[in-house]
Amino acid sequence: MYRTHTCGCLRACNVNQTVTLAGWVQKVRNLGAMTFIDLRDRYGITQIVVEEHSPAEARETVCRVGREWVIQVVGKVVERQSKNPKMPTGDIEVTAEKVAILHEAEVPPFTIEEVSDGGDDLRMKYRYLDLRRPPLQRNMILRHKMAQEIRRFLSDEGFLEIETPCLVGSTPEGARDFVVPSRMSPNQFYALPQSPQTLKQLLMVAGYDKYFQIVRCFRDEDLRADRQPEFTQIDCEMSFVEQEDVLEIFERWAKHMFRHVMGIELTEPLRRMPWIEAMEKYGSDKPDLRFGMEFAEITDLAKGHGFSVFDEAEYITGFAATGCAAYTRKQIDSLTEFVKRQQIGAKGLVWIRVAEDGVKSSIDKFYSPEEVRAMAERCGAVAGDMVFILCGKKFKTLTQLCALRLEVAQQLGLRDPQKFAPLWVVDFPLFEWDDETQRYYAVHHPFTSPKLEDVQYLDSDPGRVRANAYDFVCNGTEIGGGSIRIHDSKLQEKMFELLGFTPEEAQKRFGFLMNAFKYGAPPHGGLAFGFDRLCSLFGGSESIRDYIAFPKNNAGRDVMLDAPGYIDQTQLDELYLQLRKPEE
Repeated sequence: MYRTHTCGCLRACNVNQTVTLAGWVQKVRNLGAMTFIDLRDRYGITQIVVEEHSPAEARETVCRVGREWVIQVVGKVVERQSKNPKMPTGDIEVTAEKVAILHEAEVPPFTIEEVSDGGDDLRMKYRYLDLRRPPLQRNMILRHKMAQEIRRFLSDEGFLEIETPCLVGSTPEGARDFVVPSRMSPNQFYALPQSPQTLKQLLMVAGYDKYFQIVRCFRDEDLRADRQPEFTQIDCEMSFVEQEDVLEIFERWAKHMFRHVMGIELTEPLRRMPWIEAMEKYGSDKPDLRFGMEFAEITDLAKGHGFSVFDEAEYITGFAATGCAAYTRKQIDSLTEFVKRQQIGAKGLVWIRVAEDGVKSSIDKFYSPEEVRAMAERCGAVAGDMVFILCGKKFKTLTQLCALRLEVAQQLGLRDPQKFAPLWVVDFPLFEWDDETQRYYAVHHPFTSPKLEDVQYLDSDPGRVRANAYDFVCNGTEIGGGSIRIHDSKLQEKMFELLGFTPEEAQKRFGFLMNAFKYGAPPHGGLAFGFDRLCSLFGGSESIRDYIAFPKNNAGRDVMLDAPGYIDQTQLDELYLQLRKPEE
């Protein structure tokens, strides 16, 4: 038996017991007359002490031991003279009677402690060492606990967990596919699924009216903190449901997760916000409601006063930054430079300072004090606030002001990761127009149903049609989303037509689904939650990498496995592939 107890379970009630522990040496402190070892496993740390009257073999062995060596210790649990209240095992220590070296170790390239001295790249290269650190262990435990609660809740609600394939056909819309060449079908390729969307719809046709899967998905897209080339979805679909049915059950699911994982009771119904309201009030379809600072349109108040920047703008909007009237000129200039950055793209920033004795702004020469105050009041400003205003094309301006709102909130400490403000965003547009290609694209995917009252506009004004779709948003992050699907073949054909597919193209790409519908498709809908994003939300981190055991870096590489990599010519020949130089 390698161990009778773990390194995190011994307490004062175990005093005088003889135990066997095994783990990694986190730290060795040799004080001459005695040596202390912090022995670690994933359950915690126990202090081991080897004294001058300990068996000679134990003393000799301890003299050789270094950091991250794997050892086994047999000894007696004793009460510590100087207790450590910061450690769960801080009331006891184990006096070693026997120490066995199970494996020697080289000195690790960074400290494996609560806070490491290793940079991101170094720790990702030695991810198996980073995973020994308590923060990463807590993250993996949280992920496991969440997966168990997801399965428990959905199973109790009658959902069946059904696996779908990882080798599928390539999809024509959305992000780029990762493709896999087929040896047995020369010059043909599988694709790794971006989502099991069509497969779960086929399961509804097959009669499995409540499906879920915690499933791996793949998208070849540019990366950021909340994206990885491979990620995990909580994928769900239901038959004989309308939007209200889906929102009801998954609102209960969300509250169950907050209660059982976070110990947070959400008693109020979640807010449901139409997409256009989210855009006009917060500049985002994933608004952060942990704080206020809502936008207000002031186009009617700002135009017609000789200030050409406003007079020529399509849309003028602003918000009151709570308590920011004391901002210095340097701080305002810094925010101006922030919105002028290339990734935001504003040309400048207008401000109004609201004080008890009046208002002052960067546009005083064009407006009377009463006109400036009217704009400030429209934005909800009171004495002590600063109003920030942007203008331009409507939705571009809203997006730019959203970035500024989040930056100001960050500076004010309003984006508390321990505070949660979940909501549903509903009534998205069904289509978005692309000027470059001069065609409509589906905002979600081609199988999203329009709202029934908007079907009449499909031919005359497609941009007016709203989708029977919904997103679950929390703290400014889209955690999940879905829709009621089109189950009527004629409506689906119309959708393909509006998206620019010929009947032949639609049949070639989606014929398997359309043919299945001919045999009786129930009304159905569903959604998918980003499991990695949900883990990072609950864990209080902005990066999903901390909650994935072996993530990729920002360039999409696995620096530990050095992947992607080259394959030898024999494999290329078997796959009928010929490499070419990038410049070709």
